[in-house]
Amino acid sequence: MEKERDVSPNTLEAYRRDLDELLEYLASYYGEREWTWQGIDRLAIRGFLAHLTRRKLSKRTIARALSAVRSFYSYLHRNEIVEANPARGVSSPKLERYLPAYLDRAQIELLFQTAELKAQEGRFVDVRNNAMVELFYSTGMRLSELRGINRGDLDLLSQQVKVRGKGRKERIIPVGDHAQLALRNYESKRDDLIRNEIPNADRMAFFLSNRGKRISVRAIQSAVTGFLDRIDEDAGLSTHSLRHTFATHLLDAGADLRAVQELLGHASISTTQIYTHTSVERLKDVYRKAHPRA
Repeated sequence: MEKERDVSPNTLEAYRRDLDELLEYLASYYGEREWTWQGIDRLAIRGFLAHLTRRKLSKRTIARALSAVRSFYSYLHRNEIVEANPARGVSSPKLERYLPAYLDRAQIELLFQTAELKAQEGRFVDVRNNAMVELFYSTGMRLSELRGINRGDLDLLSQQVKVRGKGRKERIIPVGDHAQLALRNYESKRDDLIRNEIPNADRMAFFLSNRGKRISVRAIQSAVTGFLDRIDEDAGLSTHSLRHTFATHLLDAGADLRAVQELLGHASISTTQIYTHTSVERLKDVYRKAHPRA
């Protein structure tokens, strides 16, 4: 999976955990009896899914575990270690469809007012955090994509950024005027940090910690959720909410669904369609409040 399919490290780690759990389950399922991969049937795989359900894992997690087992057996079958894939005939649980949390226009304005006020104090961390928030909303990129940006991926003159998404797939995303300004301000601070304070800093990574290393996932989450909690502490907003907000606001303004799919880096348009439900719910809410006979 790592070398041939070029999947992300997160997916590799998740599949490894799923297969470790399968091994533990099979040891319990067969007890002292000997077993082989060839001898495992659909009943054993269904039992494994039932075991995960009893552990109260989400349907999405269970579906991913089944995908891991299917991929593993496909590998065994291709290499003639087994004659058939017993996981192929086991149906995946139907996933819940949910409306993702997102910010409305007023909340977005408040978010950027807060971030910009902090950035005006001139501290490296505050200027960097403002640039990150602006870039998240301007591009809709994932947290891992923002963290992975290198200096050479960002072209502020032509206002675009190259990101590496799931499966290491690359795409180019436009960068808006506000984000461009925030990024230029941060770039100046970054260069000063490298020149005057930390000459051995990571010169490849664009977003740095105040120690000159590529910024960590936790530091990004802490910075963004710190702003979001000031807006609505009980709304369950997260870093990913800015990605949802990006997509929702584009569709609300009439953007083409295929274009939004391309910008988000979704492999399937069905993943992008969930944001149309968000837009429809918003329109229904406006209708109920505004129409005299709603």
